[in-house]
Amino acid sequence: MHFHNLLILARLWIALLVISTLFILLVHAKTASQDVSSLNVMFTSLNSPSKLSGWKSSGGDPCGDSWEGITCDGSSVTEINLSNMGLTGSMGYQLSTLTSVTLFDLSNNNFKGDIPYQLPPNVRHIDLSNNGFTGSIPYSISQMKDLNYLSLAHNKLNNQLGDMFAKLNKLKELDVSDNSLSGDLPQSLKSLSSLKKLHLENNQFSGSINVLTKLPLEELNVENNKFTGWVPEELKEIDSLQTGGNSWSKGPAPPPPNGTPPFKHSEKEKNTNKSVARGIAIAGIAIGVLIVIIIIAALIKRRSPSPSSNFIDEETHSHRHRSFTPLASQELTKDDSGSDAVNKEYKGFKSLESTTIDMKALQKNPSVGVRSSVSDCVQSFNDNEFAKRLNSKRSTSVRCTPFSLAELQTATANFASGRLLGEGSIGCVYRAKYVDGKVLAVKKINPSLLDGGHPEEFSQLVSNMGKLHHPNISELVGYCSEQQEHMLIYDYFRNGSLHDFLHLSDDFSKPLTWNTRVRIALGTARAVEYLHETCSPSVTHKNIKSPNILLDMDLNPCLSDYGLASFHHRTSQNLGAGYNAPECTKPSAYTLKSDVYSFGVVMLELLTGRMPLDTSKPKAEQCLVRWATPQLHDINAVEKMVDPALRGLYPPKSLFRFADIIALCVQSEPEFRPPVSEVVQALVRLVQRSSMKMRDDLTTSGYDD
Repeated sequence: MHFHNLLILARLWIALLVISTLFILLVHAKTASQDVSSLNVMFTSLNSPSKLSGWKSSGGDPCGDSWEGITCDGSSVTEINLSNMGLTGSMGYQLSTLTSVTLFDLSNNNFKGDIPYQLPPNVRHIDLSNNGFTGSIPYSISQMKDLNYLSLAHNKLNNQLGDMFAKLNKLKELDVSDNSLSGDLPQSLKSLSSLKKLHLENNQFSGSINVLTKLPLEELNVENNKFTGWVPEELKEIDSLQTGGNSWSKGPAPPPPNGTPPFKHSEKEKNTNKSVARGIAIAGIAIGVLIVIIIIAALIKRRSPSPSSNFIDEETHSHRHRSFTPLASQELTKDDSGSDAVNKEYKGFKSLESTTIDMKALQKNPSVGVRSSVSDCVQSFNDNEFAKRLNSKRSTSVRCTPFSLAELQTATANFASGRLLGEGSIGCVYRAKYVDGKVLAVKKINPSLLDGGHPEEFSQLVSNMGKLHHPNISELVGYCSEQQEHMLIYDYFRNGSLHDFLHLSDDFSKPLTWNTRVRIALGTARAVEYLHETCSPSVTHKNIKSPNILLDMDLNPCLSDYGLASFHHRTSQNLGAGYNAPECTKPSAYTLKSDVYSFGVVMLELLTGRMPLDTSKPKAEQCLVRWATPQLHDINAVEKMVDPALRGLYPPKSLFRFADIIALCVQSEPEFRPPVSEVVQALVRLVQRSSMKMRDDLTTSGYDD
């Protein structure tokens, strides 16, 4: 009996020990590890200030230990309020992993440089006012659908107010006052259907404020800008309105256009309008039901598919995915389990059978448009400010448009040197600007490459290029073939090229984070994979280099200068010094594996921030590939060659895997280089495995997790 009691006591003791141990573990591991890691990086980036009590550069429990300015809900960090703390440095590169944060307030501090591109994605309240931020407002804010308060006032922000408000229909207060923002107000401001307070004062905005007329504003301040025109009557009804210090037109405003309804309606008119609308709606529903019945009957009667039905299904499937932009708003820490599916989304899409062009008509009359059986030259106008204003009125799919020579001469100021964007072995690229705000890029092909200007080859070129559609390719918008002149027209990318970001910007004006660099590499690889393995026959690019990788407003890559390989056979110039594979002693020697080599050089640029050939460097370092290749498998050497602009903000394991992929691509023997599809998969795995830790957190000396 005594032994039995001892046994019971022992069991109770063990149970209590287990419970207490679990309790201790719960207390000391309260905060989600992802949030802990993000705050560790943030603390280090803030120069580890002692005033942030409880904060650590590694480990810790922000929720359990009540870190300064941190509020939690369960194991998740929900608020970061570090206002008026005298903080300096930067906010780190891992903020986008804080998916539960709804309040982010770092106002009244001493931050400088750009606002981080990556911010907590589900935040509702952002206050970064009263700092020294410069540059542009990050476009990532455009994806914050739950945002209801945004204050960036009293900084040194410049450039234009980006067209980023289309999805922010919950935003109630917007304050960008006391900066140096300029240009016209973006049309997407019309989408701010919940906006009550708007402060734009003390900037350099110009143009009219008519875009604000439909907003439910209760407070509006546009003082001390360069606005012109008249203050709309609708805005004069706002309770708190301040408009002084602008260049308003004098005298009465012109009458509204014919057919424009008056601003105010009586209650009787409103009720009448509602009754009419209700009657129209009922009639519309009845007609709609009748049409549906007729369509169903026709479908039942005609069950046999048309010969092109499979093709149309294929096109429909392709259109479903075309709006996808690889990793546009995702962080490297997130699981990319859908990447394989996305990577294969264009498989089976016979792009080179999707467009038909009347070749004879184009040869006889170059102004004849390119025609498509389903859609021609699908073009996403995310980066063209003019087209953004038309998005609500037109489809994102447009035809390749014929442009007249006279029109392009006017838009480019007769191809003035001031409009020159770049010059290559095939021709020059000019910026074409229209009075309505539309901006395009015009590639003027060297006439000597077209055998005296005969249109046959050019029409075939337009035909082939018009069939290529991919989210990471800068697609053809139009063409011109007149008076021995042949031109290709593309969308204009305001952010310029990858080359501009890496080599023409200082460390603070336009820094590319590690996440963004990997995203650019992956998106470009997918574009090359599309050309190599989806198109039939395969398309060899032959001129892959950083100046031909354009960046949209979200810093997603779009590969340009594709489809022009036939011209490269006739040029005696070196096709992109430093990018050519060793076997490419002449243009005709290019293969698909040569493209892989060139892409590897671009990845080296992303890793090191160096140009492929740089005569300002010591002789042993002038050729980037020759200098870097022997060091790509040496961990210490790789860390030393990393672009200083990253300022050490990168996850080490991701860095080393990136270097491994480069080493495979730039091998001297083409047969040893992987196909680009394997490069894509390697980059996807890199994204999936990335732990996003600071290099100081590296605890292993190898590459394995």
